[in-house]
Amino acid sequence: MAQNTKVVIVGAGHNGLVAAGYLARAGLNVQVLERRHVVGGAVVTEEWFPGYHISTCSYVCHILQKKVIDDLEMRKHGFHVYPIDPGRVHPYPNGKALTFWHDDAKTVEDLAGQSPEDAVAWFEWANFWHRAVRILSDYYLGPPPSLAELAARFRDEGEEELLETLLTVPLRELVERYFVSDEVKAAVAIGAFDMGDISAPGSAYITALYRFSAFREDTENYGIVRGGMGGITQSLARSAEASGVSIRTETPVKRILATDGKATGVELEDGEVIEADIVLSNADPKRTYLKLIDESDLDDDFIDEVKALKTQAASAKFLCAMKELPDFSRHLGADFNPEHLAMMTLSPSIDQCQNAWNDAQNGRITETPIMQLQTPSVYDKTVAPEGHHVLSLWVYYLPPHLPDGPWSDMREQYGEWLIDYVTQFAPNFRDAIIDWTLLTPEDIEE
Repeated sequence: MAQNTKVVIVGAGHNGLVAAGYLARAGLNVQVLERRHVVGGAVVTEEWFPGYHISTCSYVCHILQKKVIDDLEMRKHGFHVYPIDPGRVHPYPNGKALTFWHDDAKTVEDLAGQSPEDAVAWFEWANFWHRAVRILSDYYLGPPPSLAELAARFRDEGEEELLETLLTVPLRELVERYFVSDEVKAAVAIGAFDMGDISAPGSAYITALYRFSAFREDTENYGIVRGGMGGITQSLARSAEASGVSIRTETPVKRILATDGKATGVELEDGEVIEADIVLSNADPKRTYLKLIDESDLDDDFIDEVKALKTQAASAKFLCAMKELPDFSRHLGADFNPEHLAMMTLSPSIDQCQNAWNDAQNGRITETPIMQLQTPSVYDKTVAPEGHHVLSLWVYYLPPHLPDGPWSDMREQYGEWLIDYVTQFAPNFRDAIIDWTLLTPEDIEE
């Protein structure tokens, strides 16, 4: 490709910044246009309360590839991860808790104290996912395989039965094949909480892609990012700029220009036209193809396929500043290590996981949510004033839209309900909160 090739990238999310970095290092002339005042897209840190910085959406570094980190010299440009171990803790209302370590033997030791039969099953369970991840992780840095290609690869590895299980067995059924304790089933199933309906065929396969972070051999790049998740995109931006990329913030693109089916540049909201040999869009497919490109430049069937994509959010995110850590001593002991609060999941039963999904599908705000609680400040002291903390809480599953009005009407009421819910586990939670806000499903979708 010619060295003077001009590339315009619409959006400075992490994917756009990675593309910019690689293309610039290949000698192309790259310009990135971002509508917001900050780069990062969904991978951004913002000061939600004075002095308290929280990852707005994306919350943990778990599938960022080592090759990308090394190729773009991200560490040279400020990227740093605090590896977290245990990977997560799962407390129960009765005061018990399960701890999941990167070392399977330590996880088994914890399981043995609560369910000896499930402790024995853990090694077999972990081996199942290690086998799946070993094969599927090869596709992270290349084009997605066709089903035929995937089947051939698993066949060559002697793992046809493994692929059949992944593609046809629901996650819930798979969990129940291995484990007997309802408490253990809940803790294991929630490990893939953002995968959707755990009773749907194929949910095990989707889970395998997520499990890359839990059952990977390399754990140095899994954990809390210094400075919040914006630490990833800030380092990517610095790396790209060091390679000659021009990044313009507060520069919204009005439309992508095309001639004879080929992108030729972009027009900005202020009327400026930027010509380009290549246009890449970091915006989502619906925004890209239905709002930025004239439909006359696209095939009708393709437009229908894009319109049919399901892009609604089914979760909320609670963000808060705290004067002290939530007290989980009833579950972890009086002298527990604060780092165990870095990542926690809350769901007392596998039925609760299922009920939360069913409620959301039927337009109801569930009374049995599943949650992921994160306190990054136990590792990263840069995100809150000394002695204080920031905490976020992902809440699953919720209806994307409410039947009786906008989610904004429920923001205060639902946020207060969430505080009460978590206070059942950590008695000081409400009193420890200095300030809070709630990002509803509609906020996240927008």
